[in-house]
Amino acid sequence: FYDASLNASAARGLELLARFRQALKTDEFSLHYQPKIDMQHFDIVGMEALIRWNHPDHGLIFPNDFIPLAEEHDLIIPLGHWVIKAVCRQLAEWRKRDIPLVPVAINVSVKQLQDELLLDTIVSALKKYKLPSYLLEIEVTESCFIDDIDSAKQVLEKLRAEGLRIALDDYGTGYAGLSHIKTLPVYALKIDRSFIRDIRNDNSDAMIVASTVSLARNLGLKVVAEGVESKEQLMHLKVIGCDQVQGFYLQRPVASEQIEQILQKGRFDPL
Repeated sequence: FYDASLNASAARGLELLARFRQALKTDEFSLHYQPKIDMQHFDIVGMEALIRWNHPDHGLIFPNDFIPLAEEHDLIIPLGHWVIKAVCRQLAEWRKRDIPLVPVAINVSVKQLQDELLLDTIVSALKKYKLPSYLLEIEVTESCFIDDIDSAKQVLEKLRAEGLRIALDDYGTGYAGLSHIKTLPVYALKIDRSFIRDIRNDNSDAMIVASTVSLARNLGLKVVAEGVESKEQLMHLKVIGCDQVQGFYLQRPVASEQIEQILQKGRFDPL
């Protein structure tokens, strides 16, 4: 059925697409950072870099509005290269100003794993800014392993060999079987926010999260819970042994200037 909003959405998509390459060249994209918190002492042990588009006409645009476009029109690879370089440049800037550094995770999609220049881009950026490889982490979703798990695994093995740590993102929403997980070169499972949302009220979600924590521990993996939005969720995750958390309750993603004070402090008071 005809809906005028579909026309508006399509027109906006075409407009964004037409400007995409120019936006990459003129630095209209920026990164926001969300801390990952260790559950033992609530120290900041890492961050996730999340891309934003500072559009001159539409203001701040969030990834859901342009990442699918980038994926569909083969722009995700140059965008991914921009993110890698931007994160390394920012880490080097913080180091220069004596701001405490923690590993920063970037999201890598299926198409990016198929990019022949991915490894070289990462290694070159780390070398250019004289950064140790442990400061850059890779997050991949289970969808990366649907079509060709062997090929994806080979790329991740090469990244791990360079000293990068790899986390399996949005765990529980995809298709990676348990047999696959134990053979993948990952150090952590990130539980999708959809399981955290009702963890206090939905017994099924609570059981899934508790089972994931137990599974990960048996496999020697860390568990990170995404989307923590309340003190009750935080305390529940602490009790069942979750290793790390991130979410709005502790800190929303913010620009580099705003995250600096948080990095200086180094920890959160959950109360």
